[in-house]
Amino acid sequence: MRTSITTSDAPAAIGPYSQAIRQGGYLWCSGQLGLRPADGSFADDNAAHQAEQALRNLDAICREAGTALSKAVKCTVYVVDLADFAAVNKVYEGFFEAPFPARATVQVAALPKGGRVEIDAVVAL
Repeated sequence: MRTSITTSDAPAAIGPYSQAIRQGGYLWCSGQLGLRPADGSFADDNAAHQAEQALRNLDAICREAGTALSKAVKCTVYVVDLADFAAVNKVYEGFFEAPFPARATVQVAALPKGGRVEIDAVVAL
């Protein structure tokens, strides 16, 4: 059974999707930009600050589902400029402990709303 997870502690979806879906022992989190939940503005134009806010948003969604981002088994990081990889990676590392989740990092041509970073996650419940 699929259950949609929604929290006001993360930005509202900007399209026809759920913040997350709970199914089969996992939480499937939609990609999060570095948007502040209160007003939908970016945390900053800085990729590291956007990554931190995106991870905070993911953590809020996880908490709403009764889990924690630290239980992530897989993340995907989307960046518009791989030159930001080291700065984003440093922020990312602060949210997890070994063993770290599996991860892919992909450079993309653009992200919604002009974001610099988007992160999604699959999290164990």
